[in-house]
Amino acid sequence: MGFLLRQLQQGENLSLPHSRPMPSIGKACHELRVNDQNKTWRLFYFLDSDAIVILEVDEKKTRQTPKTKIDICQKRLKSYEEAKSQKQKSKR
Repeated sequence: MGFLLRQLQQGENLSLPHSRPMPSIGKACHELRVNDQNKTWRLFYFLDSDAIVILEVDEKKTRQTPKTKIDICQKRLKSYEEAKSQKQKSKR
């Protein structure tokens, strides 16, 4: 997972089978999939202009992403965007 995150940091665009867009979470949100010995892991992330924001990491147990995971990611993305907006306002 770290290797794939480093590729993203270096500006590479990842696609299937490693990464797929997650518009159900939000714009510029994606899911990394990493196979381990007996498990597949999901890492949900948001690509910002200056950051990769990790929204959630969990074991992939179902074909479809559970609504609860999508809700958690949306809440964390909203919190990030609000904090970023507040920081930009305080710089003015």
